[in-house]
Amino acid sequence: MPHQEALSVVATLEPSRRSALEQTLTGMRADPGHNTLVPFAKLPNCHFGRVFCWDAMSDPQGNVLPPQLLLLADCDGSSDVFLADLVNVAGEGLDGVFGHCTDYPSNPSAATRLDYLKNHRVKERAHYAHRPGRSVEQIKQEAELRVAVDEFLAHLDAEDSSALQVRERVRAFVSAHPKLSSLIEPAPSTELGYRVRQTLDRVLRPLLVLLLGPVLTPVTSVGVLLIRLQELKENARHVRPERDHLDRLTVLEDHSAHNAYAAGGFVKPGALRRAAIDSVLQLVDYGVRHLFNEDSLAGVKSIHFARWVPMPNRRMIFTSNFDGSVESYNDDFINLLGWGLNLVFSNGEAYPPTRWLIFGGANYEEHFKDHLRRHQIPVQVAYSAYPTLSARNIENNAALRAGLSGNPSEEEAQAWLRLR
Repeated sequence: MPHQEALSVVATLEPSRRSALEQTLTGMRADPGHNTLVPFAKLPNCHFGRVFCWDAMSDPQGNVLPPQLLLLADCDGSSDVFLADLVNVAGEGLDGVFGHCTDYPSNPSAATRLDYLKNHRVKERAHYAHRPGRSVEQIKQEAELRVAVDEFLAHLDAEDSSALQVRERVRAFVSAHPKLSSLIEPAPSTELGYRVRQTLDRVLRPLLVLLLGPVLTPVTSVGVLLIRLQELKENARHVRPERDHLDRLTVLEDHSAHNAYAAGGFVKPGALRRAAIDSVLQLVDYGVRHLFNEDSLAGVKSIHFARWVPMPNRRMIFTSNFDGSVESYNDDFINLLGWGLNLVFSNGEAYPPTRWLIFGGANYEEHFKDHLRRHQIPVQVAYSAYPTLSARNIENNAALRAGLSGNPSEEEAQAWLRLR
């Protein structure tokens, strides 16, 4: 199975075209998968896609920054290949979206469109996938398997049968099914090359840190102490989000099993904070690659994909696709990962007060939630390849398939039949 990668394209919007772009995105939002401009559903290896605008704003020094147009996707396999496929599938539709930007070519061709998107691509600092190696095709097939098996069991007379006997009858049904018979076997693992690269990264990065320990330890200790001195001088005010901003957000939320989230802001000034956010995101990148790569981001199981993307002018964007409401999503983070939120986002302007980078912050729940809402960016166009499936649904469907192979005990077969 292919691994998953991210695509992040960021372009500067012509300010006078902001209203026209809004109309374009509103038209796309009616059908994110099959619209005439960027039909994400025609890209079979696309898990999630989104197109949205980050409005013009002033930086802390009062300088006005122009609006940005972003196209993001989470895909199976190489994101370079995905980008080329996107240009082939969308074609002139991309002109209708990126034609609102300042430097888009006047007479675009397939080659210049691809060059433009490549030139405006931004590298993610970290990218989280709920279960690396689980493709769009696999997720959809296992969802079909769930429906077929549930229907089969609903009509099965198994009153005097053991769980193992029922399982064998399910296996026989799946084996004979023309579309699902291949699922009788376990899902294949990711490509060998990807596994080798991951193994090397998992081993070499800690080894490098160990070798540099005599230098990194005192430098890190001094850096943390200096940040603590900064924290003592900071006084982030609790500012509530404006009603109009909340209305723009809520109209775009809760239309499927999951929501598309985006939030952005300014990194605090100074080399110390830049070094801190760079170091922390190195840890995040290592964590999501090697520690939190089996259906849980440090205990939060509702996230399908997430990414941290640096932007020009000392800005950073975080995006995710998650199950449930924004309120429950924030509660999960506060309850399970408050220290991690502080470690990353306390380096951003106006974050609730922290102590030693990890204490406080998100624990000031009302202040924290209002801060997130104020910095949340409306996602006008959001596509999901499986809009009715939560992360838990996907995990259970995969477990159903996994239970078709092997030699379980009666108790294990009973637990397998209870999967929902």
